[in-house]
Amino acid sequence: MAVVGLNWGDEGKGRMVDNLAADADVVVRYHGGGNAGHTVHTDAGRFKLHSLPSSVLRPGVTSVLGPGMTIDVEGVLQELTDLAEHTTGRVVVSHQASVNFPFHRALDGAEEERLGSGRYGSTRKGIAPAYGDRVMKKTLLVRELFDKETLADRLAGVVAWANERIEKIYRGRPLVLADIERWIEETAARLEPYVADVSGLLTEALNEDATVLAEGQLGALRDLYYGIYPFTTSTNCLAGHAPVGSGVPWARLDRTVGVTKAFSSCVGTGPFVTEFEEERADLLRRQWGEYGATTNRPRRLGAFDAVATRYGARIQGADEIALTNLDQLTGVGELQICTAYEHNGRITSDFSPHPAELDRTKPVYETLAGWEEDISHARTLGELPPAARQYVAAVEELLGVPVRYVSVGSHRDALIDTAVTHVGKGN
Repeated sequence: MAVVGLNWGDEGKGRMVDNLAADADVVVRYHGGGNAGHTVHTDAGRFKLHSLPSSVLRPGVTSVLGPGMTIDVEGVLQELTDLAEHTTGRVVVSHQASVNFPFHRALDGAEEERLGSGRYGSTRKGIAPAYGDRVMKKTLLVRELFDKETLADRLAGVVAWANERIEKIYRGRPLVLADIERWIEETAARLEPYVADVSGLLTEALNEDATVLAEGQLGALRDLYYGIYPFTTSTNCLAGHAPVGSGVPWARLDRTVGVTKAFSSCVGTGPFVTEFEEERADLLRRQWGEYGATTNRPRRLGAFDAVATRYGARIQGADEIALTNLDQLTGVGELQICTAYEHNGRITSDFSPHPAELDRTKPVYETLAGWEEDISHARTLGELPPAARQYVAAVEELLGVPVRYVSVGSHRDALIDTAVTHVGKGN
């Protein structure tokens, strides 16, 4: 099974993975790095996760950082330290994943500064440079941190390549090889207990009919190949990539849960057809606490975009929808849903991920009644006010995919599972 985003990221995947992990044996992050920003709210508090899978707060679950990831070693170790009192399951890091060095973060930030007003809105976590270096064969895999025979030669080449860019493109001070060697010596030993052959681990788990859940990061509209390029991340966000990035490319998904908010939100730059005017966005942003979990940047907000979300559901192969943050729409008045686009005087229900076209596109809205009642205690659709039920039904009809889950609050238990009478996943 895979849990994936249908939009620009920030859809609430963390809370869905945490919830579904209650019935899973293994959860795998299959791409991305320390930029996930998944938030999980339990009785013990609110936890923001950046590299670790959102299952780490579930006892007995093995949480895996797959070979498709780039590993922010310092970030992973810090998260493990911060969560030590709340984590009882096993955490495993793939020896085939690539290393996101501290200098990758520096390169990421330097490139954003070089781009100036044309910047992409990177999280500056080093994701693009780290993945770029993997493609160029100019970084290390996790397993190489422990290979004493080849480490020195491999690292020298990696540092030399980094310095070519730091000095000649960004006019910065070059890295000192001895400093990077010291960094590896200080951090690799702390990471080593978590490193394993993930492919072997997952193969064994699948052969024993274990329940394995793949956790996506960001969303379909940020996918490197099918997103709004170049306003994308540097990895494959789609469920179709989950087996590859997890370490079992021969495996098949039996279920894909596509996650979308009940409204649209976005961190970073690029086209955003249904975006609110800033005055309204700022009011709702402060009311809802809509700030990036990793960067704390204010999220851009807009009306629910059924055109873009339907595209996301299609390319993700979503079998069912998890509609999150419905409670945040309480008390905001009438609600608009974008049902079509107007482009060059023509009405269309098709989504094109081309920025120039989207910049010339206007939303076509349908207006629905809002509601004033507190819905945070609802655990069945029948407990929602009629207007909220109508909103959920409209989303389902427009997407053409059944809405299985509806979140009505930030706590892990504030969730309606439409397939059962009552949901209560425990604390």
